[in-house]
Amino acid sequence: MLKINKNKIIKVLNLYAGIGGNRKLWENVDVIAIEINPNIAKIYQDFFPNDKVIITDAHQYLLEHFKEFDFIWSSPPCPTHSITSHFLHSQGIVRYPDMALWQEIVFLQKWFKGKWVVENVKSYYEPFLKPQELDRHYFWANFYISPFKTGRNFNIANARATTRQGKEKYDIN
Repeated sequence: MLKINKNKIIKVLNLYAGIGGNRKLWENVDVIAIEINPNIAKIYQDFFPNDKVIITDAHQYLLEHFKEFDFIWSSPPCPTHSITSHFLHSQGIVRYPDMALWQEIVFLQKWFKGKWVVENVKSYYEPFLKPQELDRHYFWANFYISPFKTGRNFNIANARATTRQGKEKYDIN
């Protein structure tokens, strides 16, 4: 659960919000969620109707609005950092890692006065800056993140069946 100050409603910027998986544990906060895909943003808004959802580029929004928030959570896209890059490379798909991840970490370290977290998957390369690790994820933050149980009972078969359910409603097939 996100806690910074018990006596104040925390203003949170949730970048690359997706459908809001990280949002589930945040209580009593004022959230602005940034998602570039309108169909995904609609799902987020249905799950969290009290949050303000803005459909725009999260990377640029951070640059223009970071001073307006007490806490920033960023989960930039992971495909170019993931260990699946080994498989793709062997199939002839070669690509650079998206450096926006590192830009945001350095930017937040140097310029943001509040609390922040940048989350991503464990990468196929050695991280440039040492992260905190939990399960299959890296976390860069300006505070210590206590280990916690993910409560995840995950396997590929279950994930595929689960993610197919309800897609028709949101036009994301």
